[in-house]
Amino acid sequence: MTTHDAQQLADHTVLVIGGTSGIGEAVARQAAAVGATVTVTGRDKERLASSASHPWISATVELDAHDDDEVEHFFADTETADHVVSLVGDSMAGGFLNTPPEVMRHVWQSKFWANWRIGQHAARCLRPGGSLIFTGGTGGRPHEISATYVSNLAIHALVEGLAVELAPEVRANAVAPTFLGTATRFWADLPVEEVRREEARFSAMVPLRRVATVTEVASAYVHLMVNTYITGQVVAVDGGVMLQK
Repeated sequence: MTTHDAQQLADHTVLVIGGTSGIGEAVARQAAAVGATVTVTGRDKERLASSASHPWISATVELDAHDDDEVEHFFADTETADHVVSLVGDSMAGGFLNTPPEVMRHVWQSKFWANWRIGQHAARCLRPGGSLIFTGGTGGRPHEISATYVSNLAIHALVEGLAVELAPEVRANAVAPTFLGTATRFWADLPVEEVRREEARFSAMVPLRRVATVTEVASAYVHLMVNTYITGQVVAVDGGVMLQK
């Protein structure tokens, strides 16, 4: 890293919603490494306390990003920010015929509704030249991950719409990771051996023949912060998995 690289986000403030583990933690670390002052939010008090001990994190805030009142109050108390990154969004497996209504509704509200409201509230405090970066996803087809697939399409529509509405002062983009296996807490409820078997299956299918690291995925978020001519885009970090589908 050159001196110039280390100062790309000098004097910038970065807010990572859901930044206490996995991709979010890596985004916080990388943004701080290039000069940003980073605040992370999360729901888990223990993980927030752990995050507070990291030298690259300036502040932590307890926040349930699925609670609209909490999000509204949080951004009402946030004077300004340069970049807001949201890692919010649950996922599921199953097609349209088999998915229970409560699961479809939950994923939609978690993945799209929560991020739409984050975008509305965050837009009021973003400085000119700043950005909103959401998290979509890739790697599945509608009959495999129906609720998630629809919600990912909605994230794409969200960044396209916000990119126009917020231009030219602020940009809006998203990163679309794919399956990361044991590299994140997303699959923490499953037995480790089961996740590792899925990693092996995925690695055999994807053109790059491996699972991505959180470092590789996080770098896409930082790139979208520092490249000021990208807006309305969803950057897939998926090893080419959709080329095989």
